[in-house]
Amino acid sequence: MIRLPAVAGKFYPDEPGRLCAALDTFLGVGAGTEKKIRARACIVPHAGYVYSGEVAGEVYRSIEIPARAILIGPRHFPRGASLAILSDGSWQTPLGLAPIDRPLAEKIIRAFPALREDAVAHGAEHSLEVQLPFLQRLVPSFSFVPIVIGPAQWETLEALGHALAGVIAAESEPVLLVASSDMNHYESDAVTRVKDRKAIDRILALEPRKLFDTVRDEQISMCGYAAAVAVLVAARDLGATRATLIRYATSGEVNGDMESVVGYAGVAIA
Repeated sequence: MIRLPAVAGKFYPDEPGRLCAALDTFLGVGAGTEKKIRARACIVPHAGYVYSGEVAGEVYRSIEIPARAILIGPRHFPRGASLAILSDGSWQTPLGLAPIDRPLAEKIIRAFPALREDAVAHGAEHSLEVQLPFLQRLVPSFSFVPIVIGPAQWETLEALGHALAGVIAAESEPVLLVASSDMNHYESDAVTRVKDRKAIDRILALEPRKLFDTVRDEQISMCGYAAAVAVLVAARDLGATRATLIRYATSGEVNGDMESVVGYAGVAIA
């Protein structure tokens, strides 16, 4: 099965040359080399590239990118399973086909049977799709496993995180965990920055349960918090000891509208 792009030409350029040029700008191609973080995981935004591409690009250029990744993001639309995975086929982008890592996906399903094979949940979802061109540009031969999460309780996310860590720990090659999430939505820039700082502080402290509670208690509309929680659980199991805020921004910095913004945070977890 080939999953066709849902937001090419909307969230990012659909012409390969223009897409590569945009990616190279975000990734700082030609700007010199810097020491890479050997990250176990990262958190990156997923808005249109004009808004969040610089944040995502700075994260990706700051960390070592292995040839295999697990991408976890929110299921924005109420379609399909709440815990949805795909274990076979490829996803098409303007840069070509990104293959699903079938052996890795099958191991994850065995470790966490609550995941459902569901193309419907992935069909129109953008949160993972927008990450693929970055990874294709950096590691053209990479493969990945896509997972999206709808409404979920703490116990489910904790169990998913433990299962992912168990699978990754048993692999002979490195696997990067990528949590795709924007931060607070559609409040003022001032309010959003305060709310987002509360969530970011929990992420930087590697406290998945406190992140889960803070997002809910403080009414922070962080769409991919479930993905971030599961990834934090897994990263801690895998021995992560620090998280670094690579960059933070809001949409208001791009369009000038400070009354209704979306926050974007990029974090490396090592």
